Amino acid sequence: MPKQKSHRGAAKRFKFTANGKIKRSKAYKAHILTKKAPKRRRQLDMDTIVSPADAATVRKMLPYGS
Repeated sequence: MPKQKSHRGAAKRFKFTANGKIKRSKAYKAHILTKKAPKRRRQLDMDTIVSPADAATVRKMLPYGS
């Protein structure tokens, strides 16, 4: 049976943690940053965990993750 293909867009956006959870970056950090508070910009820099509702969808797109 042939190998499955990873969804290349998802592969660039998501990474797996050592425990098998899925990390993602936060949105709204690309532009129009002048009106956003420094605390908010700092918090947008941090990664977060994908919600359980979306995790199953992401796992299907990344079959060789974890």
